[in-house]
Amino acid sequence: MPELSHRRRLLVLAICCMSLLIVSLDNTVLNVALPSVQRDLDAPTSGLQWTIDAYTLVLASLLMLAGSTADRIGRKKVFMAGLVVFSIGSLLCSLAPNLELLVVFRMVQAVGGSMLNPVAMSIITNTFTDPRERARAIGVWGGVVGISMAAGPLAGGLLVESVGWRSIFWVNLPVGLAALLLTLRFVPESRAPRARRPDPVGQVLVIALFGSLTYAIIEAPDSGPGTVVPFAVVACAALLALLRYEPRRAEPLIDLRFFRSAPFSGATVIAISAFAALGGFLFLSTLYLQNVRGLDALHAGLWMLPMAAPCFLCAPLSGRLVGSRGPRLPLLVAGAAMTASGVLFAAFEAETSNATLFAGYVLFGIGFGFVNAPITNTAVSGMPRAQAGVAAAVASTSRQLGQTLGVAIVGAVLAAGIGSSSYRDVFVSAARPGWWVLTGCGLAVLVLGWVTSGRWARGTAERTAVQLESAEVRQVVGASERA
Repeated sequence: MPELSHRRRLLVLAICCMSLLIVSLDNTVLNVALPSVQRDLDAPTSGLQWTIDAYTLVLASLLMLAGSTADRIGRKKVFMAGLVVFSIGSLLCSLAPNLELLVVFRMVQAVGGSMLNPVAMSIITNTFTDPRERARAIGVWGGVVGISMAAGPLAGGLLVESVGWRSIFWVNLPVGLAALLLTLRFVPESRAPRARRPDPVGQVLVIALFGSLTYAIIEAPDSGPGTVVPFAVVACAALLALLRYEPRRAEPLIDLRFFRSAPFSGATVIAISAFAALGGFLFLSTLYLQNVRGLDALHAGLWMLPMAAPCFLCAPLSGRLVGSRGPRLPLLVAGAAMTASGVLFAAFEAETSNATLFAGYVLFGIGFGFVNAPITNTAVSGMPRAQAGVAAAVASTSRQLGQTLGVAIVGAVLAAGIGSSSYRDVFVSAARPGWWVLTGCGLAVLVLGWVTSGRWARGTAERTAVQLESAEVRQVVGASERA
């Protein structure tokens, strides 16, 4: 990628953030609309889970393929293709006549979304080469998540109440078109110096692992062991096959050597934990506010502001702290705040009082606001720039996998607790195990944030980077000799 002026770099950052905005808005807006979708399409709790998880599952399955493909054929090309497919998928979702087609069209959206966020992060990584400038840029990137969380519930509530739930997908169309035209005009093309070969076997194994695991979790409350166990067996077999097959490839879809770096491994697990907490938190909160308290979508969105506003304010601060002091402090703040929020709901039934409900939302917003920048920065820092797309895709995959599992696990726990009872009668007690799950996720962020951000962890990252760069040089030399 050619050296760009400061103003041009900021413009590239803004364009990339537009893609993150529509993808993030799509999730937060849809959460507010879930009760309306449930009533309009007569959807069970598992159906609501699938409207969320069909998107995040496909996204998680294809992110690494999109990242490596962008490194190979050109990041700008893949990014623009993603904008087109995502916009078409959004239009189709707005026209879905039933739950089954809505789920299918959400999967079309996800195919486009898989080409956006990891590729955009790779573009940012190759545009902002100075570590401190990159950390600030990633802080801005994380701040966009806060904007989507602040704007999503309000915009979604307003649209659902005034026009209907289908209108929430229309928001993506003008933003996607603007991002497409600006990318065509201002974003330079870039790719890795040496093309990586496709890994179709690895890709099939990833899809089998994520898909079968999610299906087994979501359908467990309503299906017997005869239905669930085979999918659990497939998930285990796919995982074992990945661990055996991928290290044998010269250019694997998932380079398991990345995980020799303690910060990278920590960032991966932290991302899964934090976004599992986010997915479960939004799912439980939306259903509680509308189905138990009886709020309309707009007022439910307003109730989410105490969570969204701190997230928006803390994300840029987290980016600056990562740039000046490293990732440890933001991760510790994130883990402590998310754990405290989970305990407030699980042990003290925060839903039953406006004051504790408000406090729980604020604490979660602070925690999630601080967690995104250190995850992203740790995942891409220290990795060879030629593999920036793959490294960023692993981090993005961890986020989406976490959100998928969060909705699947918490939704399954909730469905099992409610059974045939009404939401109003048993929701608080049925949701308590789910809140303990989210508490565990926050505790994992706290502990791993401390363990994987010290001197020992940095040493493993440095050794891993040297090994990866040496292996890359050997592959280039070998390819030259064969040619």
